[in-house]
Amino acid sequence: MPQSGAGTFTTARTTGTAVGTGGELRRYRVQVEDGVDVSATEAAGEIERILAHPRGWAAHGRGRFQLVTENADFVIRIATPDTADRLCAAEGMNTHGELNCETTTGVVVNLKRWLLGSPTFAGPASEYRHLIINHEVGHEIGLRQHMACPGPGRLAPVMMQQIKGLNGCRSNAYPYDEDGIYITGPLVS
Repeated sequence: MPQSGAGTFTTARTTGTAVGTGGELRRYRVQVEDGVDVSATEAAGEIERILAHPRGWAAHGRGRFQLVTENADFVIRIATPDTADRLCAAEGMNTHGELNCETTTGVVVNLKRWLLGSPTFAGPASEYRHLIINHEVGHEIGLRQHMACPGPGRLAPVMMQQIKGLNGCRSNAYPYDEDGIYITGPLVS
């Protein structure tokens, strides 16, 4: 996995149908940094499936989402750690070559996290990608504050920065549990 890349991006040339049961329609575009071994089209398909998941934001009325190639409301970029750091730093965030962020133009996903997951997350990288997208898109739909663990042994809220530690919670990649109940915790100031 490269530490740095070209700093330019390829846009997935694929579109999808709107998913979701309510809320504002948010159109998004997926871009992958040039020179990395991740297909923009495949990444866009995976992100589309994540946003349509039955335990995700769209399934519970928190927004509708549609994959587009143009006229997007926000962009989801998968970038090498150095490029992710640069994009996030432009918004005043220090991501230390490890973290993802949400910017004024959209979501920046660190390629390292996309490919490898997180050492604090008990699950495969493919499931951790659900957490990345759900967490950062949570910011996109207006959930600005992070949450903390609601108690030992409980599911971690998707808006918790789980990569920084679980504090007794169990890893969780979804905003809602299997019964459709929003997983919440105390707000972090």
